[in-house]
Amino acid sequence: MIKVRGYIFSRPFMGDRVPQHVQNLVIRDYCERKNLHFLLSSTEYSMKGSQLILEQALCELSEIDGLAAYSLYQLPEDVNKRKRVYDKILTYKKSIHFAVEGLSAKTQLDCEKIESLWRIRQFLPKCLNGLG
Repeated sequence: MIKVRGYIFSRPFMGDRVPQHVQNLVIRDYCERKNLHFLLSSTEYSMKGSQLILEQALCELSEIDGLAAYSLYQLPEDVNKRKRVYDKILTYKKSIHFAVEGLSAKTQLDCEKIESLWRIRQFLPKCLNGLG
């Protein structure tokens, strides 16, 4: 069975705040539906911009099959830092899953699709502000 480490936040992300227990329930349900073995979640530090726990989870990829995050919008805000996450997943030939969106990435094309969604969400508020 494919083993994935959960990854949750203890701070708001992209304007959303979701309690940690809810994030874990959503990831657990996603893993059950996808027949993934859910390993206890790592919780990111609450400091704005922190990704230390994500980096630590990525270092664990040699021992597990991938990560299962609550949302793809918990990826780093900086495009270069997101690219490093994608590169590690691809280099280790592992996968990253996003429970809320029901998506996963294990190929370059998958990562490009995830990046497109991330950028749309990032710029959507700027577009909507121009309508008012």
